[in-house]
Amino acid sequence: MPRESQSDRKKRALRIDHKLARAYPDADCALRYETPFQLLIATILSAQCTDKMVNSVTPALFRRYPDAKALSQARPADVEALIRPTGFFRQKTKSLLGSAIDIVEKFGGEVPRTLEELTSLRGAARKTANVVLGNAFGIPGITVDTHMKRVNGRLGLTRHDDPVKIERDLMTLIPEKDWTWYSHRVIHHGRECCDARKPQCERCPVRSECPWPDSAAAHAATRKKLAPRKAPAPPGRRRG
Repeated sequence: MPRESQSDRKKRALRIDHKLARAYPDADCALRYETPFQLLIATILSAQCTDKMVNSVTPALFRRYPDAKALSQARPADVEALIRPTGFFRQKTKSLLGSAIDIVEKFGGEVPRTLEELTSLRGAARKTANVVLGNAFGIPGITVDTHMKRVNGRLGLTRHDDPVKIERDLMTLIPEKDWTWYSHRVIHHGRECCDARKPQCERCPVRSECPWPDSAAAHAATRKKLAPRKAPAPPGRRRG
């Protein structure tokens, strides 16, 4: 793709957004929750874990600890036992309890509604804050996870690896009202089509807007995929 001005990139980003909206009209938050507190907890648990796994453990967790006050008083060992399948359960337990205590002590038991306040909670980084703002409170936010990094990088909408810089790039290209929904659509697209190892470019709804299939990285990935496997070396003679 030839060198692109910021104005042209913004126009292309809008076309991408519209095409993804048509391709994935039902894309939404995959985490199951009923309250902002539950979404906060589920999002913290989703780090390095699938949403499906998180959804399998949160019903029991939420029944036992339905709000921040209840969770703030929990025994760490009890929480660890409930969330163990999500991985990194000891560190996640510290984050969950820390966030719950902060909510009770600093915000009267209610999940705060600003990015600054949410990111002040122990265990709640910028990604978590944007998920809560966009989905629980309807305040637009761009959520940068591994799918957002990969897909937007391939689309040429950002050249950065740092999530904050990616977020800032996209904020200049995507209308604010669409930030939350754009995140859902790209994440869904990353799962359904733009796979990390085997992207299905031939059926991609934004193929005409994407420079990646013609890039050196794509050709290298294709060559690697098509390269014949080396025959295993013959086993050595055993001694003794």
